[in-house]
Amino acid sequence: MGDPLATILTQRLGCRYPVIQTAMGWVATPRLVVGSCEAGAFGFLAGAVMTPAQLRDALAEVKAATDRPFGVNFHMFQPGAAEIVDIIIAEKIRAVSFGRGPDAKMIARFKDAGVLCIPTVGALKHAQKMEQLGCDMITVQGGEGGGHTGAVATTILLPQVLDAVKIPVVAAGGFADGRGLAAALAYGAVGIAMGTRFLLTAESPVPEAVKARYLEAGADRIVVSTKVDGIPQRMVRNRLLDRIEASGAMGRWARAVSAGLAMRKATGAPFGQLFAAARGMASEGGLTLPQAMMAASAPTLIQKAVVGGDPDEGLMASGQVAGRISDLPTCKDLVDRIVADAATRLAALRADRASAAA
Repeated sequence: MGDPLATILTQRLGCRYPVIQTAMGWVATPRLVVGSCEAGAFGFLAGAVMTPAQLRDALAEVKAATDRPFGVNFHMFQPGAAEIVDIIIAEKIRAVSFGRGPDAKMIARFKDAGVLCIPTVGALKHAQKMEQLGCDMITVQGGEGGGHTGAVATTILLPQVLDAVKIPVVAAGGFADGRGLAAALAYGAVGIAMGTRFLLTAESPVPEAVKARYLEAGADRIVVSTKVDGIPQRMVRNRLLDRIEASGAMGRWARAVSAGLAMRKATGAPFGQLFAAARGMASEGGLTLPQAMMAASAPTLIQKAVVGGDPDEGLMASGQVAGRISDLPTCKDLVDRIVADAATRLAALRADRASAAA
């Protein structure tokens, strides 16, 4: 009997184990990507919060530290998106992930270049659309997942999507350990994707004070808000989120302008370019202009927490799974124990079936 942890995900992505480290903005830095890839997972670099020049530097840093394949996350409305696509293709990156994704023409361009397209979706209809557009795999994130998320739990959404599409499916939302990996494989997924669990590792760049706040958060304090940019986002309740929840229309406009200015400072992009990106997101996603401006610029509020180290005045995107995480292992220790636990659980299931058949 073959190795149950050798799936089409490991075959096509070139990683040892069917575990993906997701591209969390400001968190999926070269150090974390190298740590996860060297541990046997497949890491995605957070290109969606980088300028083209920053991405070039980050790619060089990853390649200097590991010869393992890795991926890049981006979205088509970020400043410099066209150049970033060119860089990904020129650098022969193994895979791209995206939420606000390219059209069929762009996906075909990636595929012609040998770059696998693995979007993240939170709804059945979006999974079906991504398959129709020609994507190679789909990461399905249930409502437990952090950041922008849907309303349907992983245990419902995952089998729905598995029944509806023919391309490989990766499970995300609520995964942190070997039993989760075993369960995902039992459902029919080809692996799991984890964000929050990799955020809470030794290689994660998040300041220790902010990591401690994540570890303190109970599942009941990891909530969904629609006030940040009009799209449901799951994050840890803190002082800033409470103020956002209590704010009105004028507060939304003030935050939109403030976040836009912060994004301009962080990226060096002209305000007009950021405004154009927001308008594109508004027309694509049915958002109001202030909502789209926040969606384009809100990463700077996350940056304030996960880079600046302020757990009260920055946003802390998080999956509900943080409510049961209590340690900060290295990526290697984390992946090793996930793999060992999953293998043990799957072997026990096979043994039980064999005993029952005897």
